[in-house]
Amino acid sequence: MFAAFRSYTIILLSVGLLFFTGFSSASAAVAMPQFSLPSVTNGKVVNSGDFKGEVILVTFFATWCPPCRQEIPNLVELYNEYKTKGFTVIGLSVDEGGASVVAKLVQHEKITYPVLMADRATARSFGGIAGIPTSFLVNRKGHVVKKYPGFVPHSLLVRDIEAVLQ
Repeated sequence: MFAAFRSYTIILLSVGLLFFTGFSSASAAVAMPQFSLPSVTNGKVVNSGDFKGEVILVTFFATWCPPCRQEIPNLVELYNEYKTKGFTVIGLSVDEGGASVVAKLVQHEKITYPVLMADRATARSFGGIAGIPTSFLVNRKGHVVKKYPGFVPHSLLVRDIEAVLQ
């Protein structure tokens, strides 16, 4: 019985460690899924290929999600700080209320990075989104190198972005 308890404890600690540090899929070299989605601010279709050669943080979020909203100032700061070095953030909204609801948040929070309306196919193409926020760090070659389920501490994003930008 003690051995079974110890095994479960090790499994839970391992899962917790993956959650805290971010899931790395660098060894798998998974290509970022391609997408063409409308911008919430002007309705123009934005293609993932428009960001070829850049380091990208793709983040799935919703306006009604408190941790998602908590991340926005950090994401704006990161985007503004690193955009001249070939980095961008792409917000993919999963809001069912439509682009007008999300556009109000973009204006209110002064979001400077692209924010697009995601669809179910986009979420599926990223392997499914179990919860939000969920973010993916993509290197210049277009490969997903990190997956972050949940809120991501600013210091972890800085460390990972700087490592991928080098």
